[in-house]
Amino acid sequence: MFRDREDTGHQLAQRLRGRKLHNPLVLAIPRGGVAVGAVLARELAADLDVVLARKLRAPGQPELAIGAVSESEEVFLEPCCHEFVEPMTTYLDRERSHQCAEIARRKSLFRNIRPQATISGRSVIVTDDGVATGSTMIAALQAIRPLAPRELIVAVPVIARDKLESLGRLCDEIVYLLASRSFLAISEFYDDFHQLDDEDVCELLRPFSPRRLYETHRN
Repeated sequence: MFRDREDTGHQLAQRLRGRKLHNPLVLAIPRGGVAVGAVLARELAADLDVVLARKLRAPGQPELAIGAVSESEEVFLEPCCHEFVEPMTTYLDRERSHQCAEIARRKSLFRNIRPQATISGRSVIVTDDGVATGSTMIAALQAIRPLAPRELIVAVPVIARDKLESLGRLCDEIVYLLASRSFLAISEFYDDFHQLDDEDVCELLRPFSPRRLYETHRN
Protein backbone atom coordinates (compact mmCIF):
# COMPACT_ATOMS: atom_id res chain seq x y z
CA MET A 1 0.00 0.00 0.00
CA PHE A 2 1.32 3.45 -0.93
CA ARG A 3 0.77 6.52 1.20
CA ASP A 4 -0.04 8.86 -1.69
CA ARG A 5 1.15 9.79 -5.17
CA GLU A 6 4.07 11.83 -3.83
CA ASP A 7 5.25 8.79 -1.88
CA THR A 8 5.33 6.73 -5.08
CA GLY A 9 7.21 9.50 -6.87
CA HIS A 10 9.95 9.35 -4.23
CA GLN A 11 10.15 5.57 -4.44
CA LEU A 12 10.36 5.56 -8.23
CA ALA A 13 13.05 8.24 -8.11
CA GLN A 14 15.08 5.94 -5.85
CA ARG A 15 14.86 3.22 -8.52
CA LEU A 16 16.05 5.59 -11.24
CA ARG A 17 18.62 7.63 -9.33
CA GLY A 18 22.20 7.17 -10.49
CA ARG A 19 21.33 6.26 -14.05
CA LYS A 20 22.96 8.07 -16.94
CA LEU A 21 19.99 9.94 -18.34
CA HIS A 22 20.50 12.30 -21.25
CA ASN A 23 18.74 15.66 -20.82
CA PRO A 24 15.92 13.83 -18.97
CA LEU A 25 12.26 14.67 -19.48
CA VAL A 26 9.39 13.33 -17.39
CA LEU A 27 6.10 13.13 -19.28
CA ALA A 28 3.12 12.67 -16.96
CA ILE A 29 -0.41 11.62 -17.86
CA PRO A 30 -2.93 14.03 -16.26
CA ARG A 31 -4.26 14.31 -13.81
CA GLY A 32 -2.95 11.96 -11.12
CA GLY A 33 0.22 11.13 -13.00
CA VAL A 34 1.40 14.73 -12.76
CA ALA A 35 1.66 14.48 -8.95
CA VAL A 36 3.93 11.44 -9.40
CA GLY A 37 5.83 13.10 -12.25
CA ALA A 38 6.53 16.35 -10.40
CA VAL A 39 8.35 14.45 -7.64
CA LEU A 40 10.25 12.35 -10.17
CA ALA A 41 11.33 15.43 -12.11
CA ARG A 42 12.52 17.30 -9.01
CA GLU A 43 14.50 14.37 -7.62
CA LEU A 44 16.06 13.43 -10.95
CA ALA A 45 16.81 17.06 -11.94
CA ALA A 46 14.63 16.49 -14.99
CA ASP A 47 12.22 18.59 -17.00
CA LEU A 48 8.47 17.99 -16.59
CA ASP A 49 5.68 18.10 -19.14
CA VAL A 50 2.38 16.35 -19.75
CA VAL A 51 1.46 13.79 -22.38
CA LEU A 52 -2.23 14.03 -23.18
CA ALA A 53 -4.17 10.81 -23.67
CA ARG A 54 -7.69 9.84 -22.67
CA LYS A 55 -9.40 6.50 -22.28
CA LEU A 56 -12.32 5.55 -24.49
CA ARG A 57 -15.17 4.47 -22.24
CA ALA A 58 -17.27 1.36 -22.73
CA PRO A 59 -20.95 2.00 -23.49
CA GLY A 60 -22.83 2.28 -20.22
CA GLN A 61 -19.66 1.54 -18.19
CA PRO A 62 -17.66 4.79 -18.00
CA GLU A 63 -15.01 3.30 -15.68
CA LEU A 64 -14.18 0.51 -18.14
CA ALA A 65 -11.65 1.41 -20.85
CA ILE A 66 -12.08 -0.17 -24.27
CA GLY A 67 -9.17 1.82 -25.65
CA ALA A 68 -7.67 5.30 -25.64
CA VAL A 69 -6.90 8.25 -27.86
CA SER A 70 -3.78 10.42 -27.79
CA GLU A 71 -3.10 14.10 -28.40
CA SER A 72 -2.20 13.16 -31.98
CA GLU A 73 -5.75 11.69 -32.24
CA GLU A 74 -4.37 8.20 -32.82
CA VAL A 75 -6.76 5.59 -31.41
CA PHE A 76 -5.75 2.41 -29.62
CA LEU A 77 -8.43 -0.24 -29.07
CA GLU A 78 -8.15 -3.18 -26.69
CA PRO A 79 -7.66 -6.38 -28.74
CA CYS A 80 -10.83 -7.91 -27.34
CA CYS A 81 -12.86 -5.01 -28.73
CA HIS A 82 -11.86 -5.26 -32.38
CA GLU A 83 -14.62 -7.72 -33.26
CA PHE A 84 -17.19 -5.20 -32.01
CA VAL A 85 -15.81 -2.19 -33.89
CA GLU A 86 -18.23 -2.29 -36.81
CA PRO A 87 -21.47 -2.42 -34.77
CA MET A 88 -20.03 0.23 -32.42
CA THR A 89 -18.81 2.63 -35.11
CA THR A 90 -21.27 5.42 -34.29
CA TYR A 91 -20.61 5.15 -30.56
CA LEU A 92 -16.82 5.06 -31.01
CA ASP A 93 -16.85 8.08 -33.31
CA ARG A 94 -18.88 10.03 -30.75
CA GLU A 95 -16.72 8.89 -27.83
CA ARG A 96 -13.50 9.67 -29.72
CA SER A 97 -14.76 13.16 -30.57
CA HIS A 98 -15.73 13.75 -26.95
CA GLN A 99 -12.32 12.71 -25.62
CA CYS A 100 -10.44 14.64 -28.32
CA ALA A 101 -12.39 17.76 -27.31
CA GLU A 102 -11.34 17.21 -23.69
CA ILE A 103 -7.72 16.74 -24.78
CA ALA A 104 -7.93 20.00 -26.75
CA ARG A 105 -9.34 21.81 -23.71
CA ARG A 106 -6.56 20.53 -21.47
CA LYS A 107 -3.95 21.26 -24.12
CA SER A 108 -5.05 24.88 -24.28
CA LEU A 109 -4.95 25.19 -20.50
CA PHE A 110 -1.74 23.32 -19.69
CA ARG A 111 0.31 24.50 -22.69
CA ASN A 112 -0.38 28.09 -21.69
CA ILE A 113 1.65 27.35 -18.56
CA ARG A 114 4.10 24.82 -19.87
CA PRO A 115 4.74 24.92 -23.66
CA GLN A 116 5.32 21.50 -25.15
CA ALA A 117 8.80 20.20 -24.43
CA THR A 118 11.16 18.91 -27.10
CA ILE A 119 11.35 15.11 -27.02
CA SER A 120 13.88 14.23 -29.72
CA GLY A 121 17.18 12.89 -28.45
CA ARG A 122 16.20 12.94 -24.75
CA SER A 123 15.79 10.29 -22.07
CA VAL A 124 12.02 10.31 -21.67
CA ILE A 125 10.28 8.87 -18.61
CA VAL A 126 6.52 8.41 -18.96
CA THR A 127 4.56 8.12 -15.74
CA ASP A 128 1.07 7.79 -14.31
CA ASP A 129 -0.28 6.88 -10.87
CA GLY A 130 -0.90 3.32 -12.05
CA VAL A 131 -1.63 1.10 -15.05
CA ALA A 132 -4.71 -1.09 -15.01
CA THR A 133 -5.92 -1.78 -18.56
CA GLY A 134 -2.88 -0.04 -20.06
CA SER A 135 -4.91 1.65 -22.79
CA THR A 136 -4.03 5.24 -21.91
CA MET A 137 -0.34 4.44 -21.45
CA ILE A 138 -0.23 2.58 -24.77
CA ALA A 139 -1.83 5.53 -26.57
CA ALA A 140 0.69 7.87 -24.94
CA LEU A 141 3.68 5.71 -25.91
CA GLN A 142 2.45 5.38 -29.50
CA ALA A 143 2.32 9.17 -29.72
CA ILE A 144 5.77 9.67 -28.15
CA ARG A 145 7.84 7.06 -29.99
CA PRO A 146 7.65 8.75 -33.45
CA LEU A 147 9.12 11.91 -31.88
CA ALA A 148 12.48 10.10 -31.57
CA PRO A 149 13.34 10.03 -27.86
CA ARG A 150 16.83 8.72 -27.12
CA GLU A 151 15.29 6.20 -24.73
CA LEU A 152 11.73 5.66 -23.57
CA ILE A 153 11.14 4.48 -20.02
CA VAL A 154 7.81 3.80 -18.33
CA ALA A 155 7.89 4.43 -14.56
CA VAL A 156 4.73 3.64 -12.59
CA PRO A 157 3.91 2.71 -9.00
CA VAL A 158 1.62 -0.23 -9.81
CA ILE A 159 0.88 -2.12 -13.00
CA ALA A 160 -1.30 -5.09 -13.88
CA ARG A 161 1.12 -7.97 -14.38
CA ASP A 162 -0.55 -9.06 -17.61
CA LYS A 163 0.19 -5.65 -19.16
CA LEU A 164 3.97 -5.87 -18.79
CA GLU A 165 4.51 -7.68 -22.08
CA SER A 166 2.33 -5.44 -24.26
CA LEU A 167 3.76 -2.24 -22.76
CA GLY A 168 7.29 -3.62 -22.92
CA ARG A 169 7.05 -3.81 -26.71
CA LEU A 170 6.47 -0.04 -26.87
CA CYS A 171 9.27 1.19 -24.62
CA ASP A 172 12.83 0.39 -23.69
CA GLU A 173 12.17 -0.41 -20.04
CA ILE A 174 9.41 -0.54 -17.44
CA VAL A 175 10.26 0.52 -13.89
CA TYR A 176 7.58 -0.29 -11.32
CA LEU A 177 7.12 -0.76 -7.59
CA LEU A 178 4.41 -3.41 -7.71
CA ALA A 179 3.05 -5.72 -10.42
CA SER A 180 -0.33 -7.06 -9.38
CA ARG A 181 -1.98 -10.15 -10.84
CA SER A 182 -5.36 -8.46 -10.75
CA PHE A 183 -7.05 -5.40 -9.35
CA LEU A 184 -10.28 -3.51 -9.82
CA ALA A 185 -9.02 0.05 -9.34
CA ILE A 186 -5.71 1.82 -8.92
CA SER A 187 -7.10 3.57 -5.83
CA GLU A 188 -7.03 0.34 -3.83
CA PHE A 189 -3.24 0.58 -3.62
CA TYR A 190 -3.25 4.05 -2.02
CA ASP A 191 -4.15 5.34 1.44
CA ASP A 192 -4.74 8.77 -0.10
CA PHE A 193 -6.00 8.81 -3.69
CA HIS A 194 -7.87 12.11 -3.75
CA GLN A 195 -8.80 13.44 -7.17
CA LEU A 196 -6.77 16.28 -8.65
CA ASP A 197 -8.40 19.08 -10.63
CA ASP A 198 -7.00 21.19 -13.46
CA GLU A 199 -5.69 23.86 -11.10
CA ASP A 200 -3.74 21.24 -9.15
CA VAL A 201 -2.07 20.18 -12.39
CA CYS A 202 -1.32 23.80 -13.29
CA GLU A 203 0.31 24.38 -9.90
CA LEU A 204 2.51 21.32 -10.36
CA LEU A 205 3.54 22.45 -13.85
CA ARG A 206 4.28 26.11 -13.05
CA PRO A 207 7.74 25.55 -11.49
CA PHE A 208 8.78 23.78 -14.70
CA SER A 209 7.64 26.45 -17.15
CA PRO A 210 10.54 27.80 -19.23
CA ARG A 211 9.73 31.34 -18.08
CA ARG A 212 9.83 30.38 -14.38
CA LEU A 213 13.09 28.47 -14.83
CA TYR A 214 14.65 31.42 -16.67
CA GLU A 215 13.66 33.84 -13.92
CA THR A 216 14.98 31.48 -11.23
CA HIS A 217 18.35 31.12 -12.94
CA ARG A 218 18.62 34.86 -13.62
CA ASN A 219 18.03 35.68 -9.96
